[in-house]
Amino acid sequence: MATPKKAPQEGLMYKGKPLIRRGNLIYYGNTEDKYIIALEVLNSTKIINLDVSTHVVVKLQTNDIPGKEKVLKKAERDGLYSALDVGEFWLEDALSE
Repeated sequence: MATPKKAPQEGLMYKGKPLIRRGNLIYYGNTEDKYIIALEVLNSTKIINLDVSTHVVVKLQTNDIPGKEKVLKKAERDGLYSALDVGEFWLEDALSE
């Protein structure tokens, strides 16, 4: 008897693009695209039992060769949502060119 295949599990998505977390770094965008957004959480505060990001650096960078990324734009924002909002705008603009 054949075992049923599991459907591929989708991770966390924002506006149709994946979010991948590695420690204090969050990557936003498709891995096949030319550009990707890197969000670096510098500070966070604990509210009840949840860590909330308070200071985030957002970078638009190339996604060609791993380890050889080139940062094209960089900004600092208070909070993860505002950083992700700016990053999403930059990424859409860069991918439309």
